[in-house]
Amino acid sequence: MPATCPVSTSPGSPRRVRQPVLLFFNRGLAEELRLGLERQDDTALANLFAGNTLPEGAQPIAQAYAGHQFGQFNPQLGDGRALLIGEVIDRHGQRRDIAFKGSGRTPFSRRGDGKAAVGPMLREVLIGEAMQALGIPTTRALAVVATGEPVFRERTLPGAILTRVAASHLRVGTFQYFAAHGSPEQVRRLADYAIARHYPEARQADRPYLAFLSAVAERQAALIARWMHVGFIHGVMNTDNMGIPGESIDFGPCAFMEAYDPRAVFSSIDEMGRYAYAEQPGIARWNLARLAETLLPLIDANEGHAITLATEVIDAFPERYQHHWLAGLRAKLGLSGQVASGDAADTALGESWLDLLHAQGVDFTLAWRRLGDAAEGFDAPLRALFPGQPGLDRWLQRWRERCAAEDAGADRAALRAEAMRRVNPWLIPRNHRVEEALDAASDSGDLRPFESLLNALQRPFDEDPALARHAEPAPGEFMARFRTFCGT
Repeated sequence: MPATCPVSTSPGSPRRVRQPVLLFFNRGLAEELRLGLERQDDTALANLFAGNTLPEGAQPIAQAYAGHQFGQFNPQLGDGRALLIGEVIDRHGQRRDIAFKGSGRTPFSRRGDGKAAVGPMLREVLIGEAMQALGIPTTRALAVVATGEPVFRERTLPGAILTRVAASHLRVGTFQYFAAHGSPEQVRRLADYAIARHYPEARQADRPYLAFLSAVAERQAALIARWMHVGFIHGVMNTDNMGIPGESIDFGPCAFMEAYDPRAVFSSIDEMGRYAYAEQPGIARWNLARLAETLLPLIDANEGHAITLATEVIDAFPERYQHHWLAGLRAKLGLSGQVASGDAADTALGESWLDLLHAQGVDFTLAWRRLGDAAEGFDAPLRALFPGQPGLDRWLQRWRERCAAEDAGADRAALRAEAMRRVNPWLIPRNHRVEEALDAASDSGDLRPFESLLNALQRPFDEDPALARHAEPAPGEFMARFRTFCGT
Protein backbone atom coordinates (compact mmCIF):
# COMPACT_ATOMS: atom_id res chain seq x y z
CA MET A 1 0.00 0.00 0.00
CA PRO A 2 1.29 3.54 -0.65
CA ALA A 3 3.06 4.96 2.38
CA THR A 4 0.94 8.09 2.42
CA CYS A 5 -2.45 8.95 1.03
CA PRO A 6 -2.17 11.35 -1.94
CA VAL A 7 -4.84 13.71 -0.63
CA SER A 8 -4.53 17.48 -0.76
CA THR A 9 -3.99 18.53 2.84
CA SER A 10 -2.97 21.45 4.97
CA PRO A 11 -1.01 21.09 8.23
CA GLY A 12 -2.98 22.08 11.28
CA SER A 13 -2.97 22.01 15.02
CA PRO A 14 -5.84 21.77 17.47
CA ARG A 15 -6.76 24.98 19.21
CA ARG A 16 -5.62 24.70 22.82
CA VAL A 17 -8.42 24.22 25.35
CA ARG A 18 -8.06 25.75 28.82
CA GLN A 19 -10.39 23.50 30.83
CA PRO A 20 -11.10 20.24 29.00
CA VAL A 21 -13.49 17.81 30.67
CA LEU A 22 -13.96 14.24 29.48
CA LEU A 23 -17.65 13.60 28.73
CA PHE A 24 -17.33 10.24 26.98
CA PHE A 25 -14.58 7.71 26.40
CA ASN A 26 -15.07 4.47 24.51
CA ARG A 27 -12.68 2.17 26.35
CA GLY A 28 -13.67 -0.88 24.34
CA LEU A 29 -12.90 0.90 21.08
CA ALA A 30 -9.61 2.21 22.48
CA GLU A 31 -8.59 -1.36 23.30
CA GLU A 32 -9.62 -2.51 19.81
CA LEU A 33 -7.38 0.20 18.38
CA ARG A 34 -4.51 -0.87 20.68
CA LEU A 35 -3.97 2.67 21.94
CA GLY A 36 -2.50 1.67 25.29
CA LEU A 37 -4.57 4.15 27.31
CA GLU A 38 -5.64 1.78 30.07
CA ARG A 39 -3.67 3.59 32.78
CA GLN A 40 -4.60 7.12 31.79
CA ASP A 41 -6.88 9.00 34.18
CA ASP A 42 -9.73 11.27 33.05
CA THR A 43 -7.58 14.41 33.23
CA ALA A 44 -4.91 12.94 30.96
CA LEU A 45 -7.56 11.61 28.59
CA ALA A 46 -9.31 14.98 28.49
CA ASN A 47 -6.08 16.72 27.50
CA LEU A 48 -5.31 14.07 24.91
CA PHE A 49 -8.72 14.17 23.26
CA ALA A 50 -8.88 17.96 23.42
CA GLY A 51 -5.64 18.09 21.44
CA ASN A 52 -3.69 19.77 24.23
CA THR A 53 -1.29 16.84 24.15
CA LEU A 54 -0.81 14.88 20.96
CA PRO A 55 0.50 11.34 20.46
CA GLU A 56 4.18 11.14 19.67
CA GLY A 57 4.78 11.56 15.97
CA ALA A 58 1.32 12.92 15.21
CA GLN A 59 1.21 15.52 12.45
CA PRO A 60 -2.41 16.74 12.24
CA ILE A 61 -3.74 17.64 8.81
CA ALA A 62 -6.98 19.00 7.37
CA GLN A 63 -8.07 17.30 4.15
CA ALA A 64 -9.44 19.04 1.09
CA TYR A 65 -12.41 17.71 -0.84
CA ALA A 66 -15.16 18.95 -3.12
CA GLY A 67 -18.77 17.88 -3.25
CA HIS A 68 -22.28 18.16 -4.58
CA GLN A 69 -24.35 19.68 -1.79
CA PHE A 70 -28.08 19.28 -2.47
CA GLY A 71 -27.19 18.75 -6.12
CA GLN A 72 -25.01 21.87 -6.48
CA PHE A 73 -21.29 21.34 -7.05
CA ASN A 74 -18.82 23.14 -4.80
CA PRO A 75 -15.25 22.56 -6.00
CA GLN A 76 -13.66 23.70 -2.74
CA LEU A 77 -14.84 22.23 0.56
CA GLY A 78 -12.66 20.41 3.07
CA ASP A 79 -12.24 19.79 6.76
CA GLY A 80 -13.45 23.10 8.11
CA ARG A 81 -13.41 21.97 11.72
CA ALA A 82 -11.73 18.56 11.57
CA LEU A 83 -8.15 17.34 11.76
CA LEU A 84 -6.85 13.91 10.89
CA ILE A 85 -4.52 13.02 13.76
CA GLY A 86 -3.17 9.79 12.36
CA GLU A 87 -3.72 6.16 11.50
CA VAL A 88 -3.41 3.00 13.57
CA ILE A 89 -3.56 -0.72 12.84
CA ASP A 90 -6.21 -2.26 15.05
CA ARG A 91 -6.13 -5.69 16.65
CA HIS A 92 -7.85 -7.13 13.57
CA GLY A 93 -5.05 -5.88 11.32
CA GLN A 94 -7.23 -3.12 9.83
CA ARG A 95 -5.97 0.41 9.24
CA ARG A 96 -8.17 3.02 10.95
CA ASP A 97 -8.20 6.84 10.90
CA ILE A 98 -8.42 8.87 14.09
CA ALA A 99 -9.63 12.44 13.66
CA PHE A 100 -10.79 15.40 15.71
CA LYS A 101 -14.00 17.27 14.94
CA GLY A 102 -14.54 20.70 16.46
CA SER A 103 -10.89 21.38 17.25
CA GLY A 104 -10.76 24.85 15.71
CA ARG A 105 -10.31 26.68 12.45
CA THR A 106 -8.47 25.20 9.48
CA PRO A 107 -7.57 26.66 6.08
CA PHE A 108 -10.89 25.16 4.86
CA SER A 109 -13.09 26.78 7.51
CA ARG A 110 -14.16 29.62 5.23
CA ARG A 111 -16.29 31.83 7.53
CA GLY A 112 -16.75 29.16 10.20
CA ASP A 113 -15.15 29.09 13.62
CA GLY A 114 -14.10 25.44 13.39
CA LYS A 115 -15.79 24.62 16.68
CA ALA A 116 -18.51 22.18 17.67
CA ALA A 117 -21.08 22.04 20.44
CA VAL A 118 -21.73 19.41 23.10
CA GLY A 119 -25.13 18.32 21.73
CA PRO A 120 -24.12 17.47 18.15
CA MET A 121 -20.94 15.72 19.29
CA LEU A 122 -22.82 13.54 21.76
CA ARG A 123 -25.33 12.81 18.97
CA GLU A 124 -22.41 11.35 17.00
CA VAL A 125 -21.79 9.00 19.93
CA LEU A 126 -25.40 7.87 20.26
CA ILE A 127 -26.07 7.31 16.57
CA GLY A 128 -22.69 5.74 15.81
CA GLU A 129 -22.93 3.30 18.72
CA ALA A 130 -26.54 2.49 17.83
CA MET A 131 -25.50 1.70 14.27
CA GLN A 132 -22.67 -0.46 15.54
CA ALA A 133 -25.04 -2.43 17.78
CA LEU A 134 -27.49 -2.82 14.88
CA GLY A 135 -24.72 -4.35 12.77
CA ILE A 136 -24.51 -1.48 10.28
CA PRO A 137 -21.04 -0.37 9.07
CA THR A 138 -20.29 2.97 10.71
CA THR A 139 -17.75 5.44 11.90
CA ARG A 140 -17.56 5.53 15.69
CA ALA A 141 -16.86 8.00 18.46
CA LEU A 142 -13.78 7.35 20.55
CA ALA A 143 -14.18 10.33 22.88
CA VAL A 144 -15.97 13.61 23.47
CA VAL A 145 -14.40 16.39 25.52
CA ALA A 146 -16.13 19.54 26.71
CA THR A 147 -13.96 22.57 26.03
CA GLY A 148 -15.45 24.82 28.71
CA GLU A 149 -15.74 27.53 26.06
CA PRO A 150 -18.85 28.93 24.38
CA VAL A 151 -19.86 28.23 20.81
CA PHE A 152 -22.03 30.88 19.19
CA ARG A 153 -24.85 29.59 16.96
CA GLU A 154 -28.51 30.66 17.07
CA ARG A 155 -27.80 30.77 20.79
CA THR A 156 -24.73 30.30 22.93
CA LEU A 157 -23.85 26.62 23.43
CA PRO A 158 -21.16 24.77 25.37
CA GLY A 159 -18.28 23.68 23.14
CA ALA A 160 -16.97 20.18 22.62
CA ILE A 161 -14.51 18.16 20.53
CA LEU A 162 -15.26 14.73 19.10
CA THR A 163 -12.63 12.11 18.34
CA ARG A 164 -13.91 9.98 15.46
CA VAL A 165 -12.64 6.65 14.16
CA ALA A 166 -13.18 5.62 10.54
CA ALA A 167 -11.91 3.00 8.13
CA SER A 168 -10.77 6.13 6.29
CA HIS A 169 -12.07 9.60 5.57
CA LEU A 170 -11.88 9.19 1.78
CA ARG A 171 -15.10 10.42 0.19
CA VAL A 172 -16.63 10.69 -3.24
CA GLY A 173 -15.88 14.38 -2.78
CA THR A 174 -12.17 13.60 -2.39
CA PHE A 175 -12.14 12.21 -5.93
CA GLN A 176 -14.19 15.14 -7.15
CA TYR A 177 -11.63 17.57 -5.72
CA PHE A 178 -8.76 16.04 -7.69
CA ALA A 179 -10.83 15.71 -10.83
CA ALA A 180 -11.70 19.43 -10.58
CA HIS A 181 -8.29 20.77 -9.54
CA GLY A 182 -5.74 18.21 -10.54
CA SER A 183 -5.01 15.77 -13.31
CA PRO A 184 -5.94 12.21 -14.24
CA GLU A 185 -2.59 11.13 -12.81
CA GLN A 186 -3.48 12.57 -9.41
CA VAL A 187 -6.86 10.84 -9.54
CA ARG A 188 -5.02 7.63 -10.43
CA ARG A 189 -2.76 7.91 -7.39
CA LEU A 190 -5.78 8.47 -5.15
CA ALA A 191 -7.63 5.54 -6.71
CA ASP A 192 -4.57 3.31 -6.32
CA TYR A 193 -4.40 4.22 -2.64
CA ALA A 194 -8.11 3.60 -2.11
CA ILE A 195 -7.87 0.24 -3.88
CA ALA A 196 -4.87 -0.82 -1.82
CA ARG A 197 -6.48 0.23 1.43
CA HIS A 198 -10.09 -0.82 0.91
CA TYR A 199 -10.52 -2.96 -2.21
CA PRO A 200 -7.28 -4.88 -2.87
CA GLU A 201 -9.15 -7.52 -4.88
CA ALA A 202 -9.76 -4.89 -7.59
CA ARG A 203 -6.05 -4.87 -8.44
CA GLN A 204 -6.40 -8.32 -9.99
CA ALA A 205 -9.15 -7.26 -12.40
CA ASP A 206 -8.57 -6.59 -16.09
CA ARG A 207 -9.89 -3.08 -15.51
CA PRO A 208 -8.98 -2.31 -11.87
CA TYR A 209 -10.59 1.15 -11.77
CA LEU A 210 -13.86 -0.15 -13.15
CA ALA A 211 -13.68 -2.98 -10.60
CA PHE A 212 -13.06 -0.37 -7.92
CA LEU A 213 -16.17 1.56 -8.95
CA SER A 214 -18.18 -1.64 -8.95
CA ALA A 215 -16.91 -2.62 -5.49
CA VAL A 216 -17.76 0.78 -4.01
CA ALA A 217 -21.23 0.51 -5.54
CA GLU A 218 -21.70 -2.93 -4.01
CA ARG A 219 -20.82 -1.72 -0.52
CA GLN A 220 -23.06 1.29 -0.85
CA ALA A 221 -25.95 -0.89 -2.03
CA ALA A 222 -25.56 -3.09 1.05
CA LEU A 223 -25.18 -0.09 3.37
CA ILE A 224 -28.23 1.81 2.13
CA ALA A 225 -30.35 -1.35 2.28
CA ARG A 226 -29.39 -1.74 5.93
CA TRP A 227 -30.35 1.87 6.62
CA MET A 228 -33.72 1.25 5.04
CA HIS A 229 -34.31 -1.93 7.04
CA VAL A 230 -34.17 0.02 10.32
CA GLY A 231 -35.80 3.26 9.15
CA PHE A 232 -32.62 5.37 9.26
CA ILE A 233 -32.66 8.68 7.41
CA HIS A 234 -29.20 10.20 6.96
CA GLY A 235 -30.52 13.64 6.16
CA VAL A 236 -27.61 15.06 4.15
CA MET A 237 -26.36 12.57 1.55
CA ASN A 238 -24.11 15.04 -0.23
CA THR A 239 -21.22 13.49 -2.15
CA ASP A 240 -18.78 14.71 0.51
CA ASN A 241 -20.74 12.60 3.03
CA MET A 242 -20.50 9.34 1.06
CA GLY A 243 -17.44 7.48 2.28
CA ILE A 244 -15.44 5.29 -0.06
CA PRO A 245 -15.10 2.48 2.56
CA GLY A 246 -18.88 2.01 2.75
CA GLU A 247 -19.40 3.22 6.31
CA SER A 248 -22.11 5.50 7.68
CA ILE A 249 -20.48 8.87 8.34
CA ASP A 250 -21.55 12.28 9.65
CA PHE A 251 -24.62 12.10 11.89
CA GLY A 252 -25.79 15.69 11.79
CA PRO A 253 -29.41 16.03 10.66
CA CYS A 254 -30.09 12.28 10.78
CA ALA A 255 -33.04 10.60 12.47
CA PHE A 256 -34.77 7.26 12.77
CA MET A 257 -38.24 7.10 11.29
CA GLU A 258 -41.07 6.46 13.72
CA ALA A 259 -44.49 6.24 12.00
CA TYR A 260 -43.80 4.71 8.60
CA ASP A 261 -43.78 7.27 5.81
CA PRO A 262 -41.62 6.83 2.70
CA ARG A 263 -41.49 10.62 2.34
CA ALA A 264 -40.24 11.15 5.89
CA VAL A 265 -37.58 13.84 6.15
CA PHE A 266 -36.54 15.73 9.27
CA SER A 267 -33.55 17.82 8.22
CA SER A 268 -34.28 21.53 8.58
CA ILE A 269 -32.27 22.30 5.44
CA ASP A 270 -33.84 19.63 3.20
CA GLU A 271 -36.85 21.69 2.23
CA MET A 272 -37.52 19.78 -1.00
CA GLY A 273 -37.14 16.28 0.50
CA ARG A 274 -34.13 15.41 -1.66
CA TYR A 275 -32.81 13.10 1.05
CA ALA A 276 -36.12 11.70 2.31
CA TYR A 277 -36.24 8.07 3.43
CA ALA A 278 -37.43 6.59 0.14
CA GLU A 279 -35.03 8.74 -1.91
CA GLN A 280 -31.87 7.34 -0.33
CA PRO A 281 -31.23 4.46 -2.77
CA GLY A 282 -31.66 6.78 -5.74
CA ILE A 283 -29.39 9.41 -4.22
CA ALA A 284 -26.72 6.76 -3.58
CA ARG A 285 -26.85 5.88 -7.27
CA TRP A 286 -26.62 9.57 -8.22
CA ASN A 287 -23.58 10.01 -5.96
CA LEU A 288 -21.90 6.96 -7.46
CA ALA A 289 -22.40 8.45 -10.91
CA ARG A 290 -20.42 11.46 -9.74
CA LEU A 291 -17.62 9.13 -8.59
CA ALA A 292 -17.74 7.38 -11.95
CA GLU A 293 -17.23 10.71 -13.74
CA THR A 294 -13.93 11.23 -11.95
CA LEU A 295 -12.68 7.75 -12.93
CA LEU A 296 -13.51 7.87 -16.66
CA PRO A 297 -9.95 8.66 -17.86
CA LEU A 298 -8.68 5.70 -15.84
CA ILE A 299 -11.33 3.23 -16.96
CA ASP A 300 -10.52 3.53 -20.65
CA ALA A 301 -8.55 5.90 -22.88
CA ASN A 302 -11.54 6.09 -25.20
CA GLU A 303 -13.96 8.39 -23.41
CA GLY A 304 -17.02 6.98 -25.12
CA HIS A 305 -16.09 3.43 -24.18
CA ALA A 306 -15.27 4.52 -20.62
CA ILE A 307 -18.72 6.12 -20.31
CA THR A 308 -20.36 2.95 -21.59
CA LEU A 309 -18.51 0.76 -19.10
CA ALA A 310 -19.13 3.09 -16.14
CA THR A 311 -22.79 3.50 -17.07
CA GLU A 312 -23.24 -0.26 -16.91
CA VAL A 313 -22.02 -0.21 -13.31
CA ILE A 314 -24.28 2.69 -12.35
CA ASP A 315 -27.29 1.20 -14.11
CA ALA A 316 -26.71 -2.07 -12.25
CA PHE A 317 -26.95 -0.34 -8.87
CA PRO A 318 -30.75 -0.62 -8.47
CA GLU A 319 -30.53 -4.39 -8.98
CA ARG A 320 -27.66 -4.63 -6.48
CA TYR A 321 -29.61 -2.59 -3.98
CA GLN A 322 -32.76 -4.66 -4.56
CA HIS A 323 -30.78 -7.85 -3.91
CA HIS A 324 -29.66 -6.58 -0.50
CA TRP A 325 -33.05 -5.06 0.27
CA LEU A 326 -34.90 -8.29 -0.54
CA ALA A 327 -32.47 -10.42 1.47
CA GLY A 328 -33.02 -8.20 4.50
CA LEU A 329 -36.75 -8.00 3.87
CA ARG A 330 -37.03 -11.79 3.86
CA ALA A 331 -35.13 -11.99 7.14
CA LYS A 332 -37.41 -9.36 8.71
CA LEU A 333 -40.45 -11.30 7.51
CA GLY A 334 -39.08 -14.52 8.99
CA LEU A 335 -38.52 -16.15 5.60
CA SER A 336 -35.43 -18.30 5.38
CA GLY A 337 -35.16 -18.53 1.62
CA GLN A 338 -36.70 -18.42 -1.82
CA VAL A 339 -39.61 -20.60 -2.86
CA ALA A 340 -41.28 -21.29 -6.17
CA SER A 341 -43.32 -18.08 -6.00
CA GLY A 342 -40.06 -16.17 -6.52
CA ASP A 343 -38.58 -12.75 -5.75
CA ALA A 344 -41.46 -10.75 -7.18
CA ALA A 345 -44.01 -12.36 -4.89
CA ASP A 346 -41.87 -11.81 -1.80
CA THR A 347 -41.23 -8.21 -2.80
CA ALA A 348 -44.96 -7.67 -3.26
CA LEU A 349 -45.66 -9.25 0.13
CA GLY A 350 -43.19 -6.89 1.81
CA GLU A 351 -44.43 -3.84 -0.06
CA SER A 352 -48.05 -4.55 0.84
CA TRP A 353 -46.98 -4.79 4.49
CA LEU A 354 -45.35 -1.37 4.22
CA ASP A 355 -48.49 -0.02 2.55
CA LEU A 356 -50.46 -1.14 5.60
CA LEU A 357 -48.04 0.63 7.92
CA HIS A 358 -48.25 3.79 5.86
CA ALA A 359 -52.04 3.78 5.67
CA GLN A 360 -52.33 3.63 9.46
CA GLY A 361 -49.21 5.62 10.36
CA VAL A 362 -47.96 2.62 12.34
CA ASP A 363 -44.63 2.75 14.10
CA PHE A 364 -42.06 1.15 11.79
CA THR A 365 -39.87 -0.45 14.45
CA LEU A 366 -42.63 -1.83 16.68
CA ALA A 367 -44.64 -3.18 13.75
CA TRP A 368 -41.76 -5.37 12.64
CA ARG A 369 -41.04 -6.43 16.20
CA ARG A 370 -44.65 -7.38 16.94
CA LEU A 371 -44.79 -9.33 13.69
CA GLY A 372 -42.31 -11.63 15.39
CA ASP A 373 -44.87 -12.19 18.17
CA ALA A 374 -47.45 -13.03 15.52
CA ALA A 375 -45.07 -15.65 14.13
CA GLU A 376 -45.70 -17.57 17.35
CA GLY A 377 -49.45 -17.00 17.19
CA PHE A 378 -49.57 -14.03 19.57
CA ASP A 379 -51.42 -11.56 17.36
CA ALA A 380 -52.77 -9.21 20.05
CA PRO A 381 -49.65 -6.98 20.39
CA LEU A 382 -49.56 -6.54 16.62
CA ARG A 383 -53.29 -5.89 16.29
CA ALA A 384 -53.04 -3.19 18.95
CA LEU A 385 -50.93 -1.19 16.46
CA PHE A 386 -53.61 -1.46 13.75
CA PRO A 387 -56.92 -0.30 15.23
CA GLY A 388 -59.80 -0.89 12.85
CA GLN A 389 -57.63 -2.10 9.96
CA PRO A 390 -59.34 -4.99 8.14
CA GLY A 391 -56.46 -5.24 5.68
CA LEU A 392 -54.23 -6.66 8.41
CA ASP A 393 -56.15 -9.97 8.53
CA ARG A 394 -55.86 -10.44 4.77
CA TRP A 395 -52.17 -9.67 4.84
CA LEU A 396 -51.50 -12.00 7.78
CA GLN A 397 -53.18 -14.80 5.88
CA ARG A 398 -50.92 -14.20 2.85
CA TRP A 399 -47.85 -14.05 5.08
CA ARG A 400 -48.69 -17.27 6.91
CA GLU A 401 -49.32 -19.05 3.64
CA ARG A 402 -45.92 -17.89 2.43
CA CYS A 403 -44.26 -19.06 5.66
CA ALA A 404 -45.96 -22.45 5.35
CA ALA A 405 -44.65 -22.83 1.78
CA GLU A 406 -41.09 -23.16 3.04
CA ASP A 407 -41.80 -25.00 6.29
CA ALA A 408 -42.66 -28.30 4.58
CA GLY A 409 -45.13 -29.06 7.34
CA ALA A 410 -42.63 -28.59 10.18
CA ASP A 411 -43.57 -26.59 13.22
CA ARG A 412 -41.05 -23.76 13.04
CA ALA A 413 -43.05 -21.04 14.76
CA ALA A 414 -40.67 -20.56 17.69
CA LEU A 415 -37.57 -20.72 15.49
CA ARG A 416 -39.05 -18.20 13.05
CA ALA A 417 -39.98 -15.80 15.85
CA GLU A 418 -36.50 -16.08 17.37
CA ALA A 419 -34.86 -15.39 13.99
CA MET A 420 -37.11 -12.37 13.43
CA ARG A 421 -36.19 -10.92 16.83
CA ARG A 422 -32.53 -11.13 15.88
CA VAL A 423 -33.02 -8.78 12.92
CA ASN A 424 -35.97 -6.60 13.97
CA PRO A 425 -34.78 -4.32 16.77
CA TRP A 426 -36.96 -3.57 19.75
CA LEU A 427 -35.07 -0.39 20.50
CA ILE A 428 -33.69 2.34 18.24
CA PRO A 429 -32.52 5.88 19.09
CA ARG A 430 -35.99 7.33 19.59
CA ASN A 431 -35.88 10.95 18.57
CA HIS A 432 -37.47 12.37 21.70
CA ARG A 433 -35.08 10.41 23.93
CA VAL A 434 -32.08 11.56 21.90
CA GLU A 435 -33.17 15.20 22.18
CA GLU A 436 -33.92 14.76 25.88
CA ALA A 437 -30.41 13.40 26.50
CA LEU A 438 -28.67 16.07 24.42
CA ASP A 439 -30.65 18.92 25.97
CA ALA A 440 -29.82 17.74 29.49
CA ALA A 441 -26.12 17.48 28.68
CA SER A 442 -25.99 20.80 26.85
CA ASP A 443 -28.27 22.92 29.05
CA SER A 444 -27.37 21.69 32.52
CA GLY A 445 -24.33 19.45 32.14
CA ASP A 446 -26.38 16.44 33.22
CA LEU A 447 -25.01 13.35 31.47
CA ARG A 448 -27.30 10.83 33.16
CA PRO A 449 -29.96 10.75 30.40
CA PHE A 450 -27.20 10.42 27.78
CA GLU A 451 -25.51 7.57 29.64
CA SER A 452 -28.82 5.81 30.25
CA LEU A 453 -29.77 6.00 26.59
CA LEU A 454 -26.31 4.96 25.42
CA ASN A 455 -26.44 1.92 27.67
CA ALA A 456 -29.87 0.95 26.32
CA LEU A 457 -28.73 1.26 22.70
CA GLN A 458 -26.03 -1.36 23.21
CA ARG A 459 -28.67 -4.14 23.17
CA PRO A 460 -31.26 -3.14 20.56
CA PHE A 461 -32.64 -6.66 20.04
CA ASP A 462 -33.22 -7.56 23.70
CA GLU A 463 -36.58 -6.66 25.22
CA ASP A 464 -35.87 -5.50 28.75
CA PRO A 465 -38.74 -4.06 30.79
CA ALA A 466 -36.23 -1.90 32.66
CA LEU A 467 -35.47 -0.09 29.38
CA ALA A 468 -39.07 0.23 28.20
CA ARG A 469 -39.11 4.03 28.29
CA HIS A 470 -36.36 4.08 25.67
CA ALA A 471 -38.40 1.89 23.32
CA GLU A 472 -41.58 3.95 23.43
CA PRO A 473 -42.41 5.87 20.24
CA ALA A 474 -42.23 9.64 20.41
CA PRO A 475 -45.55 11.42 20.97
CA GLY A 476 -47.25 12.52 17.77
CA GLU A 477 -47.10 16.17 18.76
CA PHE A 478 -43.33 15.89 19.22
CA MET A 479 -42.80 14.33 15.78
CA ALA A 480 -45.07 16.91 14.15
CA ARG A 481 -42.58 19.65 15.00
CA PHE A 482 -39.36 17.59 15.14
CA ARG A 483 -36.49 18.92 13.02
CA THR A 484 -32.82 18.01 12.93
CA PHE A 485 -29.89 20.29 12.27
CA CYS A 486 -26.42 19.80 10.84
CA GLY A 487 -24.74 20.98 14.02
CA THR A 488 -22.30 23.34 12.34
